[in-house]
Order: sequence, then C-alpha cells, then structure tokens
Amino acid sequence: MFENLQTGIHAALKTLRGKGKLSEGNMRDGLRLVEQSLLEADVSYSVARDFMERVSEEALGQKVLLSLRPDEQLLHIVYRQLVDILGPVDPSLHLKPGLTTIMLCGLQGSGKTTTCGKLTKLLLQNKKSSMLCAADLQRPAAMEQLRVLGEQLGVPVHVEPDGKNPVTVCLNAKAAARKEDIDVLILDTAGRLAIDDALMKELCDIDLKAGPDQVYLVVDGMTGQDAVNTAKRFNEALELDGAIMTKLDGDTRGGALLSVKHVTHVPIKFMGTGERLDALEPFHPDRMASRILGGGDMATMIETAQREFDQDEMKRTQERLKQGAFTLDDFRRLREQMVKPGLMQRMMGLMPGMGEMNKMMAEADTEGEMKRMFGIIDSMTRAERANPKLIDLSRRKRIAAGSGVQTQEVNELVKQFDMMKGFMESMAGKGSREQMQMIQQLQSGELMDPRGKLRKEKKGTGKRLTTSDRKNRKKLQTKLKRKKLKKR
Repeated sequence: MFENLQTGIHAALKTLRGKGKLSEGNMRDGLRLVEQSLLEADVSYSVARDFMERVSEEALGQKVLLSLRPDEQLLHIVYRQLVDILGPVDPSLHLKPGLTTIMLCGLQGSGKTTTCGKLTKLLLQNKKSSMLCAADLQRPAAMEQLRVLGEQLGVPVHVEPDGKNPVTVCLNAKAAARKEDIDVLILDTAGRLAIDDALMKELCDIDLKAGPDQVYLVVDGMTGQDAVNTAKRFNEALELDGAIMTKLDGDTRGGALLSVKHVTHVPIKFMGTGERLDALEPFHPDRMASRILGGGDMATMIETAQREFDQDEMKRTQERLKQGAFTLDDFRRLREQMVKPGLMQRMMGLMPGMGEMNKMMAEADTEGEMKRMFGIIDSMTRAERANPKLIDLSRRKRIAAGSGVQTQEVNELVKQFDMMKGFMESMAGKGSREQMQMIQQLQSGELMDPRGKLRKEKKGTGKRLTTSDRKNRKKLQTKLKRKKLKKR
C-alpha cells in the first residue's frame, strides 16, 4: 500500500542527510521532492499544493533549519500534517434506537455491494440485526450478488426483481425492516460508470423520500484524482455523512485517500482491505499516516492477531514454550493459524520495513508450501514430532519418501522448527516492548549468526550481541568466503 508515495517521501528525506550545513535552499529542494511524490501518487494538485504550503511554513522555521537531524524533523512535520488532512475521524456508526437506515452510493465498480456485506458482518459482530435492500435496479447482477451475500451472512435481503422505482423499493424495505424489528437497514443504490444527471436525480429522490439516517460515499482507492470530482458532486447533491475507501489492499497510490477527506470535509469512516467480508477496518488517521510513511501499523496488527488467532491456543502454546516443551505438533498448529488466506501478507504489510518481504510472500505459493510442510509432519511418528532430534538421516529418507518430497526439504523443515522454537522460547515471558524489540532485531538480522541460524542469548549475561560482536561476525563471514574461494 502506498509504495510509490513512501519511496518518494523517503527519497526527499535522504537529500537532507549528510549536508554540511542546512540552508533554506536545501530544505526547499527536499520539499519539492515531497510535493513531486504526492503528485506522482495521483493526489489532486490543489490538495497537494495546500498540503505543501502548511508543511513548508513549519519546515522552513529556524527550529528545523538549526536542528541536528532536519530529516527527522521534516518527517515529523509531514506525519503531523498527514494526520491533520486525514482526520479527525469518528468510525462509529451512531445507531439510533429502533431502525437506522444507511444508504451507500458511489460509481459503478467502486465496491458498494461488497461493502454492504462487509458492513453487515461488522454489525453482526456488534450484535446488531441487519437487512439488505437491493435498490440497484439497473444491474440485475447486483441484486443476485446481494442475495448471495445475505445467504452467506444469514440476514434477510429485500429484493424486488420486477421493481421499476428504487424509491418504492427502499420504502417497502423500510416497512419490512420495521415489521421484523431490524436494527439496521442498508440500501445498496445504483451506480454509473460516470456521474450523470439521471443518477443524481435517482439518489436525491431516495434521500428525500426514503429518508436514510446516514449516507456514505464508497470510493475506489485506486481512482486517484478522479475521486476528487466524484466526491465533490456526490457531496453537493446528498450532503454525505462519511466515506468508505475500498481496494486499499492493492497497488494504491494514495491520491484518492488524501484527496477525498480534504475536498469533502466528511470523515473517512472505514477502509476495505481485501475481498473477504471481514476485511473492513475502522479508519484511524494516525495509523494511516504511519503506514504512508513506511512506519507500519502495529496497533492494527495486534488487533488483527487478537481477532484472527485462537487466543486459547496461543495461551497454551505460550505456556508450553515457557516449559521448553514446544513440539512439531505445536509448530503445525501455529502455522495452520497463520495460513489463513491473505492473513500473513496483511500482518507483514502492517509491520515497519517489511515491504520487500511482503512482496516476496505475495509472489510465493504459500498455500502449496504449507501443504507440503504439513505432509512432511504427518509422515513423522508421534515420537519424532515430539522430539525432532530423533530424526537422523535414515528417518529423514523415510519421511521424505512418505510425503513425496526430497530429503533436503525435510532438513529445511527441521531447521525452520529449530529456528522458530529458539526465537519463541526467547520471547516467552517477556513484555510486549521487549518482544517488539526482538522482532525488529530479527528483521534486521541481529539475532542471526553468520550461518543464518537464530543466535542464542549469551550465557550468564542475558545480553544481545554488541557492535563489536557484529563486527567480528562480519569478519568471520569474510574468512569463510575466502576459504571457499581458495578451495575452488
């Protein structure tokens, strides 16, 4: 997400590092690169200009120009201004007693119908009953899609296949929802490939006669500057209560996200981050600003882990780790939780500095690799799974033959297990701050020895490798390379 924007902003910050003396001219050069990265991310020109005026006013002050780390100062300024331009936001739905009617509008293909399902899933998680209304009479496929979503979620869907007037359909849906004592009715309205008078008249009629309590604009996060004009026209016609950004899990440049809030002055309530019905997140400006600048979003990652992982199983695993009883069966159960479709990519995408690894994971056949891994583990005896040290060469050949893989793959699995076991046993019992430090050290390779294995803590000291230790490690790596060259 926002890879180009991240790259551009960090390139701008690099120009300010290593300067003998920072001047207003140097700072202006850096700011020009920041502005260029915004425009390349398809941010509206007027929005980019206004944003840069505010950043420049603060960045060209004496406090920044005379600071020891101007690049860090500028990063903080850009972060604060991003939070300002994206917020404030209230992600709550403000449901009233009785029936609350929510209308979704937007262009065709923006993801309205799928977002109806995602909102319904969110409401069900909050113990609120829902009904969906197929008010898009222009596209029969939209009615069928909404009906299928209703079946998946177990909620009623009001559909009138022979309906001619969307206002009548919405009024009938409201009457049905009141009769069934429904908490929230969601209206899925029609869209067009582009804004036209007929579309606006239809939406205004629904707004005026059906009287929805809240109107949300659904915006495709990949539309860039086009989102500005779309948001303007919809807001002028309907007086929007909020926006929902979709498709933010793809190759999003960030233009629509930054532009819509600034132009409409309505809050971004939620953002869609995938095709699954639970892939709808409340929008937090501070977290999003951190993501845009490549700082990750650890708060959302923790929330995702708490929601997706079996917490009881995680507690049992942690207790076993403390006792040093972590086995290949535990390893398998842990990996099974992590192999949920798209989960690891989402988690990695929320971690700072993990963009490249996330790309590699996206390109890899993760599901196929997991099946092979589970096949290897299933080919082991109970004793071997409990104590992998028993797996000698003859056993490895037997396991490889039983799972249909090469012996080398069995070796790699055992190595992965040893590495994860050592790392997780080191983390067990530590506080969340210490655990985060260890994760960051693992990312940077500080917890690995020259052969790529997880390095254990120094006995008696409990300390990690010092700078001199790491220098010695590099020397050892160089010696090993030289020996290999001599042998050749």
